[in-house]
Amino acid sequence: MTQVQTLLAVGDMILGGPDPDSNFALAGPILRKADVLVGQGEAPFTSRGIEKYYVEVPTEIFATPSCDPANIRAFANAGFHVITLAGNHIWDSGVPGIEDTISGLKKHGIAIAGAGMNIDEARRPAILERNGTRFGFLNYNCTGPKLTWATPDKPGCAYVQVVTAYELEHPTPGAPPTAYALVLPPSLEEMKRDIRRLRPQCDLLVVCLHKGLGFVPAKLAMYEQQVSHAAIDAGADFIIGHHAHMLRGVEFYNAKAIFHGLGHFVISKRPRDPKANPPWAVKQFVEKHKDLLGPYVEPDPEYPKHPYHPETLQTIIAKCEIENGSISKVGYLPCLINKQGQPEILKHDEKGQQIFDYMDRITRAANLNAQYEWDGDEVVIRPDASLKTD
Repeated sequence: MTQVQTLLAVGDMILGGPDPDSNFALAGPILRKADVLVGQGEAPFTSRGIEKYYVEVPTEIFATPSCDPANIRAFANAGFHVITLAGNHIWDSGVPGIEDTISGLKKHGIAIAGAGMNIDEARRPAILERNGTRFGFLNYNCTGPKLTWATPDKPGCAYVQVVTAYELEHPTPGAPPTAYALVLPPSLEEMKRDIRRLRPQCDLLVVCLHKGLGFVPAKLAMYEQQVSHAAIDAGADFIIGHHAHMLRGVEFYNAKAIFHGLGHFVISKRPRDPKANPPWAVKQFVEKHKDLLGPYVEPDPEYPKHPYHPETLQTIIAKCEIENGSISKVGYLPCLINKQGQPEILKHDEKGQQIFDYMDRITRAANLNAQYEWDGDEVVIRPDASLKTD
């Protein structure tokens, strides 16, 4: 009888608050059943880092407060086998943050991908074996800032470099330009070389990408499919996206599934240091991003432990079933984050249908070629030839 193995994947996680195990109180029993469980570590774990407001970064990115290194145990207790670290906040506590995060995860027996004390370490895959099936993971930050990137002699994350080009579509001074987000070919080739190098070493090759437009519903940036398709062309079997803090649709490319964004899964932050993040800077940041993103940066006052728009309460757990080293079934478990900040796995009921309908709507809005159907309390995903991807 063929043994079926299960891979579960979740999006961004920050374990900065007290009682970190409580974040997984509802989802934990299902997460711990996975043969392989992977999630994105959004914030560093250290008590040595310096939290600051990045005034030198043109996009005015806030440093996310570092998490207590002791909180890493909650990842282990929840059953995580792999934590990916390539993201826009990996450098927020400097070298100590990267060093302590990596050592803390390894201490708890959790494999890491996407970050290291130099670029070679950051691009090194995580490889796990389960009952004769080898799983390989690579992880890249596509969002910047450059400050987060590892170099031959600087800690940081693996990355794919995306640049923005602007074209004035109307010959009128001050007219709004059209923006193009494009991947630089040398950077893309580096990622493809990593994938080709890993391919002979594993049966299932997973590429995790920190990508997309934060807090913008449904829309994919131009580069997202370019990077995802290139990864599959190079040999990847499965693509996991995160960073946008909102769900994204699913597509199939060459019969391989791409989850363009899992949303975040747990966001539990400790309070910011007012000296490192002065009130004037916080106010300036919120006002600027409110103009840019509309209501999607406005939190719901009824959810004090969830500092984002209600639409971001919707999330999913991506699921793959693997037989004989190949993916035989792809789907997801619908989830909703409650007022305690805990993701709750839903059933095929009114709340579960809310997530199902949302996923279907944003997939169609992005012109992606996936279709969804219920299978008990889980959702199965298959390609739909009638929904073509441009």
